Amino acid sequence: MSLEAEDFSLIADDDPAAKLKTLHKEIEKLKAEHSALKQDHQMYIDTRTNNIKYTQEFLQRADGARKRLEEEKMRQDQQIRKEQEKLYELKKEKDKLSIKIQKIQQDLEKMDETHQSLKQQTEVSTAVPEKKVVFNGETTEGGDALSFDVKPHIAYPMEGGMAFITFEEEEVTEKILALKEHEVKLGECSITVQAEPVKFLVPDSVEMDTQVCPRRILVSNIPKKESVDRILDKLEIHFSKTRNGGGEVEEVVMLEDSGNVVITFYDNRIAKGLTDKQIHEVDLDRGKRCKVKVTPFLNGEITLLRTCKTTCSKTVLLTGIPAVMEKDNLQDLLEIHFQKSANSGGEVDAIVYNPMGERTIAVFEEDVSKPE
Repeated sequence: MSLEAEDFSLIADDDPAAKLKTLHKEIEKLKAEHSALKQDHQMYIDTRTNNIKYTQEFLQRADGARKRLEEEKMRQDQQIRKEQEKLYELKKEKDKLSIKIQKIQQDLEKMDETHQSLKQQTEVSTAVPEKKVVFNGETTEGGDALSFDVKPHIAYPMEGGMAFITFEEEEVTEKILALKEHEVKLGECSITVQAEPVKFLVPDSVEMDTQVCPRRILVSNIPKKESVDRILDKLEIHFSKTRNGGGEVEEVVMLEDSGNVVITFYDNRIAKGLTDKQIHEVDLDRGKRCKVKVTPFLNGEITLLRTCKTTCSKTVLLTGIPAVMEKDNLQDLLEIHFQKSANSGGEVDAIVYNPMGERTIAVFEEDVSKPE
């Protein structure tokens, strides 16, 4: 009977030494596995501990970040509220400024209207009016100087609640100004007004450079019987005809202050011939030919203007007058009050009252009254 290899192996395994050796190997292997498992377990514990630590740190950072976000949001909300409040205040200020700007624009428009009105009234014609002169024996310095007398015509803008009153005597004006305040009785009530002197800044001397305008003529000695439009039409017709020495007319304007007429031609060669002739017969008075004088029209530029202060000797400015009754009634009562000698007054030559809320222009001219 033959023995096979398997049977031999079984028999060999039954050897105690071999078996012990095998077991020892198994034990060593298990120890190695156990040691590896312990290492893995410790690594797991360490990892878990680190994860817990990192989680706690993350949660702390997250909580800190959340708190910071909340604080930042609160600050942003507060800043937004502040900015909204600023925006609201700025809007209010803008509305106020818009109202102020609108009021200033209205005031500027009124001032511009007043300026244009005053400009129109104070413009001095460059045309020199013809005057009859006579030598009375007097002399003056500056033989080369050419001068012209100008009648004063001062436009004074009157605000509301004021009045101008002119007395016949300067002494009365001085008494009224010395008292400064005056109580004026208006029936059962009374008002207090302030008296102030009327002061102007007026030209003292004016120097001008003048030159003859080649396209314009000044027509004077015009009769006043016809209407202005009719006179202008007849002058334009006459001086537009070549047989009268004229030419095509561009413009015909009457100077209101002097009653003279300025005619402008398109051709700058016409005016010289007309002014050389000077006297022209023109049909102005209902078929009757009138002699008018044609002189050069002067353009001028002011090169020197000196001014001085002057005070009206007979006129007083009354201010602080409330609108307590009708304009005419209040003006009459003011005149009556300042006529009485008991109120330091005297004879009133002129008075004008401008109520509150209104504007007007007072015109001051030369005092032509003769001294006694």
